[in-house]
Amino acid sequence: MFQKFGIANSILKTVAIYLLVSNALTSFGKEGMWLPPTLKNRETDMKEMGLEIPIEKIYNENGTGLNNAVVLFGKGCTGEMISSKGLLLTNHHCGYGTVQGLSSKEKDYFANGFWAMNPSEELPCPGLTVTFIRKMENVTDLILVGVPDTIPDKQRDDIINAKIKGLEKGYRYTTKYDATIKPFFNGNQYWVIITETFNDVRLVGFPPNGIGQFGGDTDNWMFPRHTGDFSLFRVYAGTDNKPADYSPNNQPYQTQNFFTINAGGYKEGDFTMVYGFPGTTKEYISSYQLDQIYKIADPIAISLRTKKLNSWTKDMDASREVFLKYTSKRAGVANAWKKWQGEVRGLRINNVPTRKAQYEQGFQAWASSDQTYSFDEDILSNILVKSLRVNDVLKSELYINEGVMGIELIAQAAMLDKMLHVIEAPGLTEAKRSDSVKKLAKSLDGYFKNYDVSTDEHLFAVLMPAYIDEMKANIPAYYKQTLAAYGNDYKAWAGDVYDRSLLTDKNALQELINEVTIDDAASIRNDDAWKLYHAIQEYRKTNVTPFIAEYNKHLNYYNRLYMKAQMKAHPNLYPDANLTLRLTYGKVKGIDPEGPEAYAFQTNLDEAIAKDNPEAEEFKVPQKLKELHKTKDYGRWAVNGTVPIAFIADNHTSGGNSGSPVLNGKGELVGTNFDRIWEGTMSDLYFDPNLCRNISLDVRYTLFIIEKFGNAGWLLDEMKIVGK
Repeated sequence: MFQKFGIANSILKTVAIYLLVSNALTSFGKEGMWLPPTLKNRETDMKEMGLEIPIEKIYNENGTGLNNAVVLFGKGCTGEMISSKGLLLTNHHCGYGTVQGLSSKEKDYFANGFWAMNPSEELPCPGLTVTFIRKMENVTDLILVGVPDTIPDKQRDDIINAKIKGLEKGYRYTTKYDATIKPFFNGNQYWVIITETFNDVRLVGFPPNGIGQFGGDTDNWMFPRHTGDFSLFRVYAGTDNKPADYSPNNQPYQTQNFFTINAGGYKEGDFTMVYGFPGTTKEYISSYQLDQIYKIADPIAISLRTKKLNSWTKDMDASREVFLKYTSKRAGVANAWKKWQGEVRGLRINNVPTRKAQYEQGFQAWASSDQTYSFDEDILSNILVKSLRVNDVLKSELYINEGVMGIELIAQAAMLDKMLHVIEAPGLTEAKRSDSVKKLAKSLDGYFKNYDVSTDEHLFAVLMPAYIDEMKANIPAYYKQTLAAYGNDYKAWAGDVYDRSLLTDKNALQELINEVTIDDAASIRNDDAWKLYHAIQEYRKTNVTPFIAEYNKHLNYYNRLYMKAQMKAHPNLYPDANLTLRLTYGKVKGIDPEGPEAYAFQTNLDEAIAKDNPEAEEFKVPQKLKELHKTKDYGRWAVNGTVPIAFIADNHTSGGNSGSPVLNGKGELVGTNFDRIWEGTMSDLYFDPNLCRNISLDVRYTLFIIEKFGNAGWLLDEMKIVGK
């Protein structure tokens, strides 16, 4: 049985604490990222809140459910089908990296936007995929039958992986689709996800940054918000309407499953659903792991990314060419940077560490008294001990990852290291060596296209001292010796590194790749960037990685058992997000976390125009949009003399929900989810409906921009629009 930490073991007190803790977890019906096949259990609550359609319409396995209109966009966003001709809506920031690859100084889609005027103008997007979820099925009994909880993890994983491999093969054979089995609840539950992935995806519409990224870093994770965060793509298929590699002969994917768009609007208090692919949450971790995030990981990452962003921004502001190379990279770095700041603030405001500790006291009391559940070890005590032992090592890993490896030149030296291993591999013929090196170097064009030597050199002189000054003696000997040789002058050190490295000279590197021989191993071993990479990786391998790996091994074991116990105590829990399809629901609702006056739940174009600042890149409103506003040329999208832009609701969302369809009680599209408010980003760890809000783009603003700003009204003709 669990140890009691001195808690009185009276049944009455135990029950009281258990009920208190249970209510804390379950009293807020809007919390939860529910697996679609389990929604029948939520039907009563959803209908009381405003759901008007059968649960079976949201998800079913016969091909008619709305699950067939929600897609995994790329590797980490959500999209939705909005026509029978493969038209797809997602966020501007979800398409940002793809559009950067299509942009150039001559075709600056960030400054000017992009709008196809007919299907022939739609642009192929190499590497972009769209994945549909055809079916989800609980296979826990098939996976875990005969697998004891407490056998060593390696043995347990081997058994489970063998079962997964066989089951996935069987599902692929019987369904003719892709099949992936994923763990849920820390490996206490398993589901098979049946999918169909399309890889001919084309860009259709992309507003300029003055709309799609309006407010930039300043407004990111904030509300009120005035960002037109959307982009349009189209899914193409072969002549059989099945996935096919890109071909000019492919046709738009024909689907019967797409969202009806409701342009009639909503009011505060209206029911909403968000359907999508939340990425990662950790709602059930212990207070000790929460402390690692709150006191170590987030503060270190925030500090180092602040330095990185300041350095990059200075160079981006000085050169449009550098801006184009770094705008997508900067957006990715800044997004998490600001999110973590809000997360720390939200955890502090809610006193979540203390709440977690109180929950654990109640949990221990329940575990001590429940006669149907027992385990010989004290799980929480073991997690505490293991966490305390690894905290200093975790700090070192964070400084290496965010600091040293945050310097592009050193990170890219991983490729040189792989090349070195190939060159020095025994028994390779010259032809095999050459072929292998060329395969490794395939990513070089993309690297150099979006890389600026002087920008990265400036960053080296910022991040390297941040790492060395903080870690002091606990750094590679090579770093100490080299810095001393330069008289502690980081700029001089950086100057030589960037002057001499192969990774700053595309022609020299390409020459080595084209005519590689065994003798080129010396060139790589003498490369300053490789030396930095090799030294930090060797240090990591000896002083960091083994300890973190050992910690994670123990943590996986104890977390799995802790999660199983929590599932027994609270049978109606939802699993943490893991980039699988989920539905969350709530209501349109304003907020003011600072005082008694509520934010308006909706923003509009008048407010965006009032923010216009030609001197600030983030707040430059495109001239055409200002003209549309001046003449009130809003067409059918006008509401009270303006156009609504964004609204907030209390749906439980996370990263990955970017681009998710926001639906009304009839299952009609009223918006596209794109963010959370800053104060509520802690929802990945702790959801408070009083503080957490998701931010969505009003679909009427999307349609207004497409029709009036983009002059692409032909796209609206293929949509099903009601309510306006």
